Amino acid sequence: MNPERADSEVIKAIAERRSVRNFTDAPVDRHVIREIVRAASWAPSGLNNQPWRFAIVWDQSLKEELGRLTRYSAVLKNAAVLIPVFLDRDSSYDRVKDCQAIGACMQNLLLAVHSHGLGATWIGEILKNKERVLNLLELPDRLELMGVVAIGHPLHRNQTSHRKPIEELVVLEK
Repeated sequence: MNPERADSEVIKAIAERRSVRNFTDAPVDRHVIREIVRAASWAPSGLNNQPWRFAIVWDQSLKEELGRLTRYSAVLKNAAVLIPVFLDRDSSYDRVKDCQAIGACMQNLLLAVHSHGLGATWIGEILKNKERVLNLLELPDRLELMGVVAIGHPLHRNQTSHRKPIEELVVLEK
C-alpha cells in the first residue's frame, strides 16, 4: 500500500502509522489524550458491551515503577503518558470476542495518536507482570491488562516497516 496514492485519509493513516519508541521531553495536552481515549472507545465490540477500560498515567514515578515490570522500561519512563488498557471481566460475555474488540480499540487508539501528530507504541511484553501492574495501579481484580500504550512527541519519524506480499497472506480466494 502506497500512502501517497491512498484515496482515503483512514487508509493513509493506517499505512503511515509506525511504532514510536523514542520521545522528546515535550508535554502532551491532556485534552488531546481524552480525545484519543474517546476515539479508542468507538471500536466495535460484540453486543456493544465495550469491555475496555483505561488508566491514564502521567505521574513520572509511577511510569518508572511500571517500567521496572518490562524490558522496555526506557520507553515507558520516557513517554509523556501511558495508557494501560484492560479487559473488564464484569463486562465480558465472550473472552475471544472481547479480546478481539480490545485489539480494535487499541488500534483506534494508535491511529488517533497518529492523527494528532504524536507517536506511540503498544507494549505487550509487560503482560508477564499483569497482576503486578494491577496492584501497582491499585485497580480491582475484575480488570485484566491487555497492553500498555506509551505516548509522546516523537523524537524522530524515521521508523520503517515492511509487509509480506498479499499473495503470502491470502490463503483462499474463490
